[in-house]
Amino acid sequence: MVTGQHTLAAHESIDLHEILNFKTLCLTKSKFMQGLVFDQELKDMLEKDVQQTILDINHLQAIYSRAPFHAPVPEFRPTPILN
Repeated sequence: MVTGQHTLAAHESIDLHEILNFKTLCLTKSKFMQGLVFDQELKDMLEKDVQQTILDINHLQAIYSRAPFHAPVPEFRPTPILN
């Protein structure tokens, strides 16, 4: 775990980015599955997972803010070419 206010190394930032993507996917899946499950105990477990994952993502985002590079977020997304 990273402590203090040190800047992350480039490889640490990339690894952390991958973990954030994975945790976000897990959160999405757990939220989606809550609507498909009828067993209350399983729903409760999924809700607990959702709440814990949200805390984890917030913590990881705080660490990620120390990445040595930042990509600007474009104001407008490009129009996809479909033809």
